[in-house]
Amino acid sequence: MIASKHILYPPHIGELPSDVYVRHESFEANSQNPPHRHPWGQLNYVSYGVAHLIINGQHFLSPPEYGVWIPPNSQHSSFNAAPLVYRSLYLSRQISEKLPSEPCSLWISPIFRAILADFAERNISSAKTREDRRLVHVLLDQIRQAPICKTYLPSATTPLMEMLLACLQKDPGDNRTVADWASEFNVTERTLARMSQRELGMPLGEWRQRLRFLRALSALETKRDIKEIAFDLGYSSPSAFVVMFRKLSGKTPQQYRSTLSSVR
Repeated sequence: MIASKHILYPPHIGELPSDVYVRHESFEANSQNPPHRHPWGQLNYVSYGVAHLIINGQHFLSPPEYGVWIPPNSQHSSFNAAPLVYRSLYLSRQISEKLPSEPCSLWISPIFRAILADFAERNISSAKTREDRRLVHVLLDQIRQAPICKTYLPSATTPLMEMLLACLQKDPGDNRTVADWASEFNVTERTLARMSQRELGMPLGEWRQRLRFLRALSALETKRDIKEIAFDLGYSSPSAFVVMFRKLSGKTPQQYRSTLSSVR
């Protein structure tokens, strides 16, 4: 049976009530936001779950550790297969002009997460007090200083790397080393390492960890045992899986699963 989609529509805002306007929402599973655009910039951040975004024809993923920057007047849409907790910053054109001119992924710092969580708890959309305005300045500083990557899980550009990534997509638990893969594809270990850095912008091991993290998020939406998930993803023990998951999400797998249950 195909799950029904929940169509979402952005709030009807003729102009921003402030230079920085914050949205806090929880979306049901299978929620879809149709294509739209607006004259201000937008930073999408998902504290729980994963959002899929199409921005000017490009596909972006927004897991808990990364936000997605949408420049002003960029057409964008989104979809989430599972429930998620959503945070979004609408930024005036003046502020947006000092940010990237192209869509990109930004690393979300613990400070940024904490301020948004505080705003959500107090239901703050626009800063009214001097104290909250200071927090908004910190948010903007964190955005400007955030490491940028083109997308969370980059694609390959050569046939060899495409085949290698397809193997990992098919079996994220494959623990073969770079040397093993180099032997498999008849290239040197150094050549493969350079190809990974050039095409993906990161070592192959980091790309595989990101893939495992995304697969873990999907698996935790089910009732599967955490130990089973850990072993399927190639971890030697559940504790090693927990360390990875906490590093990337700030929560243990069980804490993440509990939060998902609360927003269903």
